[in-house]
Amino acid sequence: MHARKFFIQNNTKIAYMQHEELIKLGQHIKKLRKEKKLTLSALCYRNGLEPSTVSRIEAGIVEAKYLTLLKLAKAFNIKISELLDFQ
Repeated sequence: MHARKFFIQNNTKIAYMQHEELIKLGQHIKKLRKEKKLTLSALCYRNGLEPSTVSRIEAGIVEAKYLTLLKLAKAFNIKISELLDFQ
């Protein structure tokens, strides 16, 4: 039973850490969008994504897929490495 409790606690910590990273990424994307003075609609017009998708990414609710990150980087006219440099 002790091993199971340890496993659950570690999974909870991992999930929490992953959630923190999602929030940081979302905040970074939103900051970039605001710096470029783009609305969600304007950003999505540039990359073909749905505003609700980008909104959920910015809020840290969903994980962005690799192709979505590529589209966002292209819309911001930056490299994907710059998009992911949010530490």
